[in-house]
Amino acid sequence: MSPLEGRRIWFVGIGGAGLSGYALLARAWGAEVGGWDRVETPYLGQLDGARIELAPEPIVPEGWEEVVVSTAYRDQVAGKSRAELLAELVSLQRSIVVAGAHGKTTTAAMIAYCLDRLGEDPGFLLGGDVPQLGGNARAGQGWLVVEGDESDRTIAALRPEIAVVTNVDLDHHTEFASYAEVDSLFEAWLAHVPKNVRGDELEPVDFELAIPGEHNRRNAAAALGAVELAGHPRAEAARVLREFRGAARRLQPRGEVGGVQVTDSYAHHPQEVAADIAAVRDGGRILVLFQPHLYSRTRHLAHEFGTALAAADVVAVTDVYRAREQPHEGVTGKLVVDALAETRAGMEVGWTPEVEDGARFLSTRARPGDHVLTLGAGDVDRGAALILEALA
Repeated sequence: MSPLEGRRIWFVGIGGAGLSGYALLARAWGAEVGGWDRVETPYLGQLDGARIELAPEPIVPEGWEEVVVSTAYRDQVAGKSRAELLAELVSLQRSIVVAGAHGKTTTAAMIAYCLDRLGEDPGFLLGGDVPQLGGNARAGQGWLVVEGDESDRTIAALRPEIAVVTNVDLDHHTEFASYAEVDSLFEAWLAHVPKNVRGDELEPVDFELAIPGEHNRRNAAAALGAVELAGHPRAEAARVLREFRGAARRLQPRGEVGGVQVTDSYAHHPQEVAADIAAVRDGGRILVLFQPHLYSRTRHLAHEFGTALAAADVVAVTDVYRAREQPHEGVTGKLVVDALAETRAGMEVGWTPEVEDGARFLSTRARPGDHVLTLGAGDVDRGAALILEALA
């Protein structure tokens, strides 16, 4: 009998990368699934045949005994948290959970890719699409590779066989008061897991990858450690990992027009921004369209963002992508612009509140040999297409 046979689960926010994957896995394990979201998303394509309701406000039809609610709607709808369901899914299969401040999606994708290419049939729940694996989620008979989340401390409820912590940083300022508090959460979690890998204790791999950046060589070191703990020789895993070409929105090439390359990335923390700029630096100019993500992060890290962005040559900054937060008085993307101006006086910087404004600002300044980066965890990825269109 399938482990979830006979269950009827309704997902509020089913169109997101996270809950859509949970629904896919739950259905593969025998549950009937359905759900609501505001709009059609690409992730819903993997749930063909499921009942999907699209409407401006959450809908929960009668007759669904279990309701799983996305974090974004937890204040609007009663039900089980996504973390509660994820903890159950992790308990039902031999699991590897990847956590950490930076590199979770890429590291988890690397692990799933290695296991897949080494002949296993892994399941996976990832925070972004991986073209080489056919998406962001899959049910499989082998290991289940899961991306965990410390932002709301829910990682503490997961009990995998193998845990990976890529690194520790203070990124979620509404939840944690200090770096030490984040580190303590991870340490307490690892104490409950039989096998673990600490990525920040490893040296970057010493071989060339198909994706750029020292940060990705560090991600690769953590991934190899996990695959080795899962029972595969390190040399074999390293051989296949060389062919891994990355996850969507993680330094994803979007096109080239007139000698100008355009690349999109999910980077939304100063360390990630700095790492991505360094990864694409090849002698030409780097132009960045940056969209701050969350008011709390922008308020606390504006100066650090200014320092990271100063490594580029031309920068446009949009207003804050609010995501799950309400606006904070006095907090806008202009804080990052001002910090950047203080860090590097005379640098060409544009305060461009809308993504469209930023795309126009950079497209009129780009010239052959330049590399344009669109950076942020919101909808700044729209800017890549706008820039390419303007350059054509």
